[in-house]
Amino acid sequence: MGTEPNICYAKPEMNRRDFLKKCAAVGAGGFLLSNRALEVHLSAKRPNIVFIFIDDMGWRDAGFMGSEYYETPNIDKLASQGMVFTNAYANAANCAPTRACLLTGQYTPRHGVYTVGSSARGNSQDRRLIPVANDTTLDAHHTTIAEALKPAGHVSASMGKWHMGDDPELGPIGQGFDVNIGGGSKGSPYGGRYFSPYKNPYLPDGPDGEYLTDRLTNEAISFIEANRSKPFFLYLPHYAVHTPLQAKSDLISKYENKPPWNGHDNPTYAAMIDSVDQSVGRIMEKLDELRLTDNTVVFFFSDNGGYGGATSMQPLRGFKGMFYEGGIREPMIVRWPGKVRPGSTCDVPVISTDFFPTILEMADIKRDPASREPKPAALILDGESIVPLLEGRTNLNRQAIFWHFPAYLQGNYPGSRDNKFRTRPVGVVRKGKWKLLQYFEEWVLDGGWSTIDTNNAIELYDLANDISETTNLANVNKAKRNELLNLLTGWQNSIGAPVPTEPNPDYTG
Repeated sequence: MGTEPNICYAKPEMNRRDFLKKCAAVGAGGFLLSNRALEVHLSAKRPNIVFIFIDDMGWRDAGFMGSEYYETPNIDKLASQGMVFTNAYANAANCAPTRACLLTGQYTPRHGVYTVGSSARGNSQDRRLIPVANDTTLDAHHTTIAEALKPAGHVSASMGKWHMGDDPELGPIGQGFDVNIGGGSKGSPYGGRYFSPYKNPYLPDGPDGEYLTDRLTNEAISFIEANRSKPFFLYLPHYAVHTPLQAKSDLISKYENKPPWNGHDNPTYAAMIDSVDQSVGRIMEKLDELRLTDNTVVFFFSDNGGYGGATSMQPLRGFKGMFYEGGIREPMIVRWPGKVRPGSTCDVPVISTDFFPTILEMADIKRDPASREPKPAALILDGESIVPLLEGRTNLNRQAIFWHFPAYLQGNYPGSRDNKFRTRPVGVVRKGKWKLLQYFEEWVLDGGWSTIDTNNAIELYDLANDISETTNLANVNKAKRNELLNLLTGWQNSIGAPVPTEPNPDYTG
């Protein structure tokens, strides 16, 4: 995890729940910050934060990432005004766990949201292990970015998909947001509809035929206008471009006669991306109109790889639901006027747990090193602030980034390890150009270290020379394999990551 300790903080006030209930036990290397040790520098320059979060948008699903089929002029313009991260990762290969990691700044073993729905997906006779139980909601004792920003005076809104529980306790309002538009436990549009009537208890219906992406954008703009005179945090997690694939007919027509490009050939999916792009353009225009651009940080990100039935991440291997690059590598932009050089690019690996400490640093919420008062509890943040990268420095002081998925996810798409599951239980580490996957079925049941050369548990890839993950080097570079495997298992032990070990009696082979 590197020599630099994680950032931890304590809230100076609690409006919603007792702080001691919220805080987790502190792990090695964490800062413990008491109420008086949390220093919030209040000034007229406190930035607004706009976080645009797209659902299921693949790594290549925008013009700035190379697509010649999808048309994204507004997103491309945003990329030209900020920094593009070419090695940006989600914390999971599907929706809910990435959201839980992003909003808490914690890896999956700390909050227990590993997947969507049951961890025992697929046919029982095909699963060799009993998977670790999954939490489908984010427990109320976790602190979110919205709660962390309150001491700095930010008003916050969640506009769109939440997917981690329902208000009043487990939805956005219960988790510290001041406004919730459209967000509950559902992971796709309520009623399977992108058009009004929405049948969404958190979103009043609009005129018949109103498009959900447009409506959420309208709500976001109204929030910006209403809060222009105070610092705000706008979390805009669009339901798009998640299934069902539904788009406005005029935009579908726009793409019906376009030639395909590298697996990009679905007019409806392209039209959904087009609506997202228009949303980005409208929000940026509103910031310009209100003269808020120079004091607003804009993030653009996706929660996992693209849906295998609609798009392609070529040359990356795999799709949503896999822990190969196509399932977890994301398009990412950060625009921060006056801090980030326009048109810049960063190749350093970053991950969605990094957003929490990054936003804290941007909001100038920092530890007072002079404090020595007792600190009974604290919140652990597993990510690192990427502000040094945004300011032009070339690296972060950490060894590696990690993933933990002790569950099963059924599905048969090109690039998966077998034809029954998009992924089986797996742990993953990336260090520099190297990436290692540890598949728990073979590791636990077929001998572990004693048979490592033959048990098929470990895959090792050199991403600098094999971005498509075609050549497993586990038995070619055994020294690097053993180094990364020791790093991964050491992290698993340090964080208490549960590895499934119980054989499934229903397994038939």
